[in-house]
Amino acid sequence: MDIAEPFDRRLRRLRRDRAAPRFREHAFLRDHMVEELLARLATVNRRFSRALDLGAADGALGVRLPVESVVSADAGFRFASGTGGVQCDEDRLPFADGSFDLVVSAGALHLVNDLPGALALIRRVLKPDGLFLAAFAGGASLTRTRAALLAGDIAATDGAAPRIAPMVDVRAAGDLLGRAGFALPVVDVEAVPIRYSGLLPLLRDIRGAGDAGAPGARTPLGRHAVAAAAAAFDAEADADGRIAEVMEIIYLTAWSPSPDQPKPLRPGSGKVSLADVLRRPDAGI
Repeated sequence: MDIAEPFDRRLRRLRRDRAAPRFREHAFLRDHMVEELLARLATVNRRFSRALDLGAADGALGVRLPVESVVSADAGFRFASGTGGVQCDEDRLPFADGSFDLVVSAGALHLVNDLPGALALIRRVLKPDGLFLAAFAGGASLTRTRAALLAGDIAATDGAAPRIAPMVDVRAAGDLLGRAGFALPVVDVEAVPIRYSGLLPLLRDIRGAGDAGAPGARTPLGRHAVAAAAAAFDAEADADGRIAEVMEIIYLTAWSPSPDQPKPLRPGSGKVSLADVLRRPDAGI
């Protein structure tokens, strides 16, 4: 792994390959993202012809896109080959500029080494006035899980290692869209509550979805650390014995620039005074 890169690319591919055979058993959060992206796409009064499904996993999003053709891409070989797609990292796209008029991504961009670079490449592979829709885990996700794993590490080793990947917050996501050159960017966020009977079932879902691992985490949790982390997590249980967690999901909507897109008016070019509007009898004040 390059010291400048937070994620081990080879290890990420391996973990996605391991997750592929039983992915559907753990894909409930990604399924939620897929439904939300399709709902957003349904509000767009445009027809698209060629789409890129980036981080396609099992192809559950790509097969439902209302387009003539879909190209699937995933960092994992099994996911890529299972969808007849291309194996590649999101920040190393092998597609020509202007190849697609729609790019979608559900649940993949939070594990990209170079997110600004990935967004810039996505804009480049879009045709002018092409649409980009994405959903991924945000920085406020799994706060209790992070705290429990930290407690386990400290109890076992008096130290700490990163166990859950650092994630982008909603404000930074909007800034990154602007830096990548997108037009008309919209960023919104959703807090999805999830409940578990303990830490281990939650970690199994993370691994099963191909999202296991974190930057620099080379030492596995030992038995003592796991037991301490599980105890810290269980201490947060409600009266019914279940622990509430929150997954923050960030949604991105943006367009590749085009001369035909609406532009904001220049300052001072308005023809109606706000003061005049407020003085109207029907202004309500």
